[in-house]
Amino acid sequence: MPETQSRQVVVIGGGQSGLAVGYILRRTGLDFEILDANERPGGAWPSAWDSLQLFSPAQWSSLPGWPMPPVPGGGYPGRDHVAAYLAAYEERYQLPVRRPVRVEAVERAGDRLLVRTDAGSWTALAVVSATGGANRTFLPEYPGAEGFRGRQLHSSSYRSPQEFVGQRVLVGGGGNSGAQILAELSLVAEVTWMTPQAPTFLPDEVDGRVLFERATERVRAQQEGRDPGPPRGGLGNIVMVPPVREARDRGALRSVRPFLRFEPDGVVWRDGSRSLVDAVIWCTGFRPALAHLAPLGVLEPDGRVVVRGGRSVREPRLWLVGYGDWTGLASATLAGVTRAARSAVQEIGDTLAATPPANAA
Repeated sequence: MPETQSRQVVVIGGGQSGLAVGYILRRTGLDFEILDANERPGGAWPSAWDSLQLFSPAQWSSLPGWPMPPVPGGGYPGRDHVAAYLAAYEERYQLPVRRPVRVEAVERAGDRLLVRTDAGSWTALAVVSATGGANRTFLPEYPGAEGFRGRQLHSSSYRSPQEFVGQRVLVGGGGNSGAQILAELSLVAEVTWMTPQAPTFLPDEVDGRVLFERATERVRAQQEGRDPGPPRGGLGNIVMVPPVREARDRGALRSVRPFLRFEPDGVVWRDGSRSLVDAVIWCTGFRPALAHLAPLGVLEPDGRVVVRGGRSVREPRLWLVGYGDWTGLASATLAGVTRAARSAVQEIGDTLAATPPANAA
């Protein structure tokens, strides 16, 4: 059995959030290690669909310390560009990432936390969970789904439109992933776009950079007691990246409300009409991948952890970074994770500096 290793800080997850935390930890001099379940660098990015694009320019999609290189020829960064940047970032700063190491549980062990994995155990004075949600996809439940003879898949398993040529496809989900997948599928397949409500399309000149600036200003206004005014488009609205604009211009961005139930060969809509369907692609997001924290008793019924800032209220040696706004404004984005990572590392440093050694009198 591998010997239990000891670190001051253990970071769980080596994707964009874990790397941002690692970069800032490296500058503190604290002894830390990043445990990553993936076989290769880049977090979830190498597994995304082929044509995925960010909706912010490269210079606004960077981790701390090193701007993302611009895309050759201009445009928004795609999957491979982002994955290569994250791999190069890890190498550039010689971050201590160990992979593949799958964390199974985090437990209390006296004055430390014990991180149990499939490659041995680590103890730490502080643990940062930065696992995101890529391995915990969300699929909505519909009556009759078990009898549907077509194919159902989450957007995380979608790769390219070529496997759906000539098919009748439902794309479910009103966010940017749904719009981007619909845009390319509609060139080769008979596609119906199903969204809970009519999507909100942002003006062509508004991209992720503008949205992040707007969100930051709203938070700043609220903190200062000022009226932030009505929202002017949020990170959940659809950014008109070039493929989505092209789909709009040819009239492909029409959406319908959700169906009522599945049938073996299709779906039944709320007005009683029926549609034959070969495949359903669910662009319905993810849930936080936090099962490893269950032994700490910190998980709420909704699967989240109660935090103040990014620090667990029930277990003050635990921080969470990168799961969405509840762990820091836009912290699940490349542009937004730096602030959350910096705040967590600052708190960890202050906490450990104020903690006397275990053998102190």
